[in-house]
Amino acid sequence: MKIGFGLPNQVRNVRPETIPQFASAAEQAGFSTLGTVGRYAYPGVSDTITLAAAAGATKTIGLFSHVMLAPVWPGELLAKELAGIDGVSGHRLTVGIGVGGRPDDFAVDGFGMSGRGKRMDRDLEVYRSVWKGEPVGGGTNPAVPAGTREIPLIFGGGSPAAYARMAREGVGYVGGSMPASMVAPSFEAARAAWKEAGRSGDPRIVGIGYVNLGAEDEGRNNVRDYYSFLGDDVANLMGGAVSATPEAIKEAVKAYEDLGADEFILIATTDDTDEVSRLAEIVF
Repeated sequence: MKIGFGLPNQVRNVRPETIPQFASAAEQAGFSTLGTVGRYAYPGVSDTITLAAAAGATKTIGLFSHVMLAPVWPGELLAKELAGIDGVSGHRLTVGIGVGGRPDDFAVDGFGMSGRGKRMDRDLEVYRSVWKGEPVGGGTNPAVPAGTREIPLIFGGGSPAAYARMAREGVGYVGGSMPASMVAPSFEAARAAWKEAGRSGDPRIVGIGYVNLGAEDEGRNNVRDYYSFLGDDVANLMGGAVSATPEAIKEAVKAYEDLGADEFILIATTDDTDEVSRLAEIVF
């Protein structure tokens, strides 16, 4: 199982200048992937900007959004943004997407919560059209350079529609940022949907989990704050799930490995860049 590093782009009031520092350090430490968290109505750095900054600060490490709230974007614009990130990175991007669940993230007029699943299905066709270099805007020009590829998509979510969409359109599934025991049913549902869709092989399965080794209380509070919109019970559950000791991190890694995950991404919960080296000493 590969081990990735989740950038703290959605820690409240993150220092944006630390993002490329984290990215470079994680690549040098040997992590497989750099991950990002997606939100709009929160004082962090957007996943597209974070991924672009990470691409510029690195050469070989993978880039992954876990997950980007695709329906809050106009499809044509997001497709071009993602193609640019993938291109400047040398085709290292995998896009993890979901439909979103918080109304204030849907800030563009006409792009509200209602119908977001259907909008995503429509936009998936738009993405592929743009990436193929088909003309946009009713004219004759494509939106992307020649050589743009179809970027692999991984889907999150826990509804039957999400699993079916993953099996139909994606290369894999990413679980929620919860203990392995709570995520296991969604992994099984994703694998079952894959088989039901007649796909060969197995979906790529990615787990994610929050960690903090330098300032446990700060890290837990940051996670609680991020999930506070779901209420105290859920926010406290998420904050309590932060792995904050070497033993807890090793246990989380082993648990996801036992579930058959292809990759497990450890998400930083503060913008202390020393977290990279602390984690690397434990997992490598």
